[in-house]
Amino acid sequence: MQKILILDFGSQYTQLIARRVRESKVYSEILPYHVSLSEIKKYRPTGLILSGGPSSVFEKAAPLCDPGIFDLSIPVLGICYGMQLMTHLLGGVVAKSQKREYGRAELKLDHRSPLFKDLPKQTPVWMSHGDRIEKVPTGFRAIAKTGNAPTAAIENQKRHFYALQFHPEVVHTPEGMSILQNFLYQICGCKANWDMGSFIHLAEEEIGTAIGKSKALCALSGGVDSSVAAVLVQRVIKKRLTCIFVDNGLLRKNEAKTVMSTFKKQLKLNIKKVDASEQFLSKLAKTINPEKKRKIIGRTFISVFDEAAKKVGKVDFLVQGTLYPDVIESISVKGPSATIKTHHNVGGLPKRMRMKVVEPLRSLFKDEVRKLGVELGIPGELLYRHPFPGPGLAVRVVGRVTPERLTRLREADAIFDEEIRSADLYDEIWQAFAVYLPIQSVGVMGDERTYENAIALRAVTSQDGMTADWYEFPHDVLKVIANRIINEVQGINRVVYDVSSKPPSTIEWE
Repeated sequence: MQKILILDFGSQYTQLIARRVRESKVYSEILPYHVSLSEIKKYRPTGLILSGGPSSVFEKAAPLCDPGIFDLSIPVLGICYGMQLMTHLLGGVVAKSQKREYGRAELKLDHRSPLFKDLPKQTPVWMSHGDRIEKVPTGFRAIAKTGNAPTAAIENQKRHFYALQFHPEVVHTPEGMSILQNFLYQICGCKANWDMGSFIHLAEEEIGTAIGKSKALCALSGGVDSSVAAVLVQRVIKKRLTCIFVDNGLLRKNEAKTVMSTFKKQLKLNIKKVDASEQFLSKLAKTINPEKKRKIIGRTFISVFDEAAKKVGKVDFLVQGTLYPDVIESISVKGPSATIKTHHNVGGLPKRMRMKVVEPLRSLFKDEVRKLGVELGIPGELLYRHPFPGPGLAVRVVGRVTPERLTRLREADAIFDEEIRSADLYDEIWQAFAVYLPIQSVGVMGDERTYENAIALRAVTSQDGMTADWYEFPHDVLKVIANRIINEVQGINRVVYDVSSKPPSTIEWE
């Protein structure tokens, strides 16, 4: 299978590069910049892309890859820091720019380069750099310029090396996708033949090799990720997969009943339910710190799941619906990116469980998982539900988690969901939910003074959850939602709407 490897030097856009390559129907993976040359060779890549990053090649601790990548006889594309690094490692000269260039710039192209095949002579691009190329390495030539960067792109056609000072992967570079596809198709010789069908074939082979004739367990939450992972694994090992659904008391209104019905009747999964609501809530009773909540829920889940697993008998494997963004945000294994928050489904299991983890979706983004689910025949009403966090409503009750607060939040959240669907807006929104705020404010109901709590509403648009913008609701819809919540949910006298984007905020409040 043709494969493009992306070396991550810490850019906020590294994952976006991978997405753009996959959208071009070419498989890609991200590896940390310091990966060994021998490891890169194992992948047998068709081409390499060096990502951007916040560093300068002049820094003492500047991230450097193995220079041997330039002796692999495969095409290489450097982006931003990747361009400066390529220049630096191949004998060119990088210097501090007198005038830094951030944001939009007009790029003038040299059409003799296959990288710019069929592009207009001039096009807007998105710049983000403080260093510039003073002298290109031997064998290279400049192939584009801007008003501030006379060497905005370079190439060595003989060795198939190309580099860009701008970011082709972002939407602010309108011809960026064409540039990337020229690199993929014209320079690397890739074919646009990677899709979810080919992923299924490869994944089934890997699952079969990993699990063999053994048994496996899957912790089903009712969300898209675990559901798709379970159905995919069941295709390979059949009834040797047992799914366990843990009701932790932190689910949405009527969720437990709906989950069991969907998985048993529609998907025909071998599923067992464990009601551990009291156990989870008692352990969360004295905690207000969001990270502690996540860790308590994670530990309690493992304990409950461990007990349930013992009743199944000898099982060697645990199936998890871990996705690419989970891995990136949790343990930064793909590059020098900061950990944002702990994810409940990343990081391994206690040794006492003696199970190996199988993560068949680990290399996919959320929208790719949904496409996979369609291929697997999973109902659309399950696949296109909004994402729900592993720790459930515990991270949507800001502060202390109590049965009373959970009840209020469930009711508010159900009203929010119902009105979004009624207005036919559900599919326009990536994620929408209510948050219980532990603050009280003065209100007036029935000519009487009230001093009750507030509900925050959050709705965002996104492609994969890595970045998100707040959704601009029609005011009449927001008005109906707010009125219903205040009138129908006891203890709530105020509703606010969150207009923060990610970054700088996260989608969830905790």
